[in-house]
Amino acid sequence: MLGKVLSGTVTGIEGVQVMVEADISDGLPQFDMVGFLASEVKEARERVRTAIKNTGYILEPKRYTINLSPANLRKEGNMFDLPIAVAVLIGSGAVPQRVVEDCMLFGELGLDGTLRPINGTLPLVTEAGRLGIKRCVVPYENGMEGSVVDGVDVFALKDLKEVIDYLLNPEKYCPVITDAAEMLLKEMRSVKEDFSDINGQLAAKRATTIAAAGFHNILYIGPPGSGKSMMARRLPTILPQLTLDEAIELTKIYSICGLLPRNKALVGARPFRSPHHTTSMQAMTGGGRVPKPGEISLADRGVLFLDELPEFNNSTLEVLRQPLEDREIVLARVHGSYRYPANFQMVAAMNPCKCGYYPDRTRCKCTTADVNRYLQKISQPLLDRIDLCIEMPKLEYDDLALQSDKNETSAQIREKVERAVNMQKERYKNESILFNSQLNAKLIEKYCPLGEAENKLLGEAFEAMNLSARAYHRIIKVARTIADLEGSESITTSHLSEAIGYRTFDKEVWG
Repeated sequence: MLGKVLSGTVTGIEGVQVMVEADISDGLPQFDMVGFLASEVKEARERVRTAIKNTGYILEPKRYTINLSPANLRKEGNMFDLPIAVAVLIGSGAVPQRVVEDCMLFGELGLDGTLRPINGTLPLVTEAGRLGIKRCVVPYENGMEGSVVDGVDVFALKDLKEVIDYLLNPEKYCPVITDAAEMLLKEMRSVKEDFSDINGQLAAKRATTIAAAGFHNILYIGPPGSGKSMMARRLPTILPQLTLDEAIELTKIYSICGLLPRNKALVGARPFRSPHHTTSMQAMTGGGRVPKPGEISLADRGVLFLDELPEFNNSTLEVLRQPLEDREIVLARVHGSYRYPANFQMVAAMNPCKCGYYPDRTRCKCTTADVNRYLQKISQPLLDRIDLCIEMPKLEYDDLALQSDKNETSAQIREKVERAVNMQKERYKNESILFNSQLNAKLIEKYCPLGEAENKLLGEAFEAMNLSARAYHRIIKVARTIADLEGSESITTSHLSEAIGYRTFDKEVWG
């Protein structure tokens, strides 16, 4: 007899349907598996046979042939044990074929038949919904994650025996129900860090607010102890709340990496990733024997913080250039190409020299050559992709002695940011973008028209500062965000002047 069960695998961050077929026929007893399988999938034969036996079913000594289709798609992961076991039981006549119609199954089996959690549940259930499949069976620990997909009933079960009972008596079981919107709100409220902790540095706070409102990249330069890292770590607290679509995309990434806690349905807060400066190029971009997303994808829809920027390996920094433009990264491997989102906000911090105190010659002992050598570790193409560059000077005692309750809170700043973001959502409702930072040259011409005075000012800055075309466009995008923060429909010379000011410092430092 032949048994068929629908399952799936993950390619990139998307699920792909896989048909599991089990044929049982007379012949020498053996258990063959075919279909371009990775080693962890091939090992399923021993887990499946033992789990079926320990669940109370007897497999006759026959020839078992398992096929995972399509044959040209690499099958990786631990999600095929359950569908293989059910297909074998259908083929042996223990379970009727009709009970698995309109149903997808995923899960790893223990030798006692226990269902163990898998990575990638959300993209798999999302694919089921796209195909119009109404039911999914997943391990108990993955139930909350899969339940956020609308239109698909997710049944979280504990072992193979319970799965068979559900298939034969579906009316006895209820799907997992999760309020995704409430979970997003609850997680945003759980963040403890706040901008009110930061005293002084008003110029840096203003620049950070602009960066948050337009999702712009920003670079902080200043001596040790000036608050660069503290400022960066609080940036996610003023970013707008994730939309459900953004949260689902982000959760897919964390799910396939195995980083999603089992008691959470969604990643509800914008991520903050801070890789060490010894991080390799592969860890930053993703890859490995079984390709997985890297730091730039784990920071999707959130902040990638690069502290001590010049200390990073040059190749690790330069590999960021393409994802910063394309908002995604494609890894080409022998078994196929893997596409991962990389829509992150780059936030970097650095000292002005190796010791950190230049140009304070009472403390800095670096020679001019040492300072230049340190600064030249950052290439001009990478600098051109940074929208705002702000100096954070040494804090004075009067700043430190201020009471924190006199500072603006993250909630107050986020309110201003969200007003600006709502203007952008309305402006770009017919485009495939959300923030000003995502504007391309054509959209800049359409949505950021400049008057005669503004064109003259920008032209003078372009010549005086020897700007590149990329820097020219980024100044306009930052000016658009500043105008949005002020509720202005048009960009004025004051908006442009402030935007230009955020590029003058890096020209002074690197010029």
